[in-house]
Amino acid sequence: MRPTGRLHLGHYTGALENWIEQQNLLQPDGTRAYETCFLIADYHNLTTSLDTGSIYENSLDMLVDWLAAGVDPEKSPVFRQSQVKEHAELFLIFAMLITTSRLERNPTLKEQVRDLNMDSLVYGHLGYPVLQAADILLYKGNVVPVGEDQIPHVEITREIARKFNTHYPHPILGEVFPEPAPKITKFSRLVGLDGKAKMSKSLGNTILLGDTPEEIWGKMRNAVTDTQKVRRNDPGRPEVCLVFSYHQKFSSEEELASIEEGCRSGSLGCVDCKKMCAANISEELAPMLEKRRYYEEHPDMVRQILHDGEAKARLIARETMSEVRQAMHLGEAII
Repeated sequence: MRPTGRLHLGHYTGALENWIEQQNLLQPDGTRAYETCFLIADYHNLTTSLDTGSIYENSLDMLVDWLAAGVDPEKSPVFRQSQVKEHAELFLIFAMLITTSRLERNPTLKEQVRDLNMDSLVYGHLGYPVLQAADILLYKGNVVPVGEDQIPHVEITREIARKFNTHYPHPILGEVFPEPAPKITKFSRLVGLDGKAKMSKSLGNTILLGDTPEEIWGKMRNAVTDTQKVRRNDPGRPEVCLVFSYHQKFSSEEELASIEEGCRSGSLGCVDCKKMCAANISEELAPMLEKRRYYEEHPDMVRQILHDGEAKARLIARETMSEVRQAMHLGEAII
């Protein structure tokens, strides 16, 4: 994730929740199904903003949310991209293995240019997926948990891995890099409370993971609903209601059926519907809120977790780059 500070529900449902699930997934024999690494992608921030004044503080804020949500640094090293120099080194090599025309065809890039109303594109933004490929392959990633919008980036990573392996077979390993597969998140990112776009702090349409129940209700009460349901007894259309989409994530199946029936019949008013939704969201976030307070009260612990994760990441990255240099015949091979 790019470090933009405190996280919101959209980050949780679209990515973080899936990360935790993969981290804790066990095989039938009780061993972990995956070795997981979580990257704070601070270099990627530069693709859309050159302001670096708050990147470190934002990184720590985001890490606190990760830890509160269940990221376990004993299982999963957490680290900043900028503190592992091999990311930039591998990015340089990978940049030689892909054409600009291929990167320009990336549909995610076209959407970003459109959504951000960009008049021109910096080289680093065009090469964003190449740096992502280095982020993934530096740690020999086999699986990448992503939303559907990031699948084109994983495909670029697969292409780069194939090209490197074809051009530079390792004398012992054969292929240096795996071709990673995308693992789609179960629940897409939530639409913002205004109903117009994905949750975004810049648009002011978010519920933060660290919000209190009072703050959550204060935000939820202003969420948009079915425009045709003006009064309590008016029949509603759950399929077009923003709040109902939140219920689909945070309410039980029994509650969901009752809410849908009450909405369609007009017996359930929007205020009561919002209160139930806010309460369910608060209940799910309650353990995170408690853990977040703990980590906020122990900032030295958070910084140490980050530094320890970066030390672990450097060891992995150095080993991978040693294999890369051997395969490319760059200097004396250490075998």
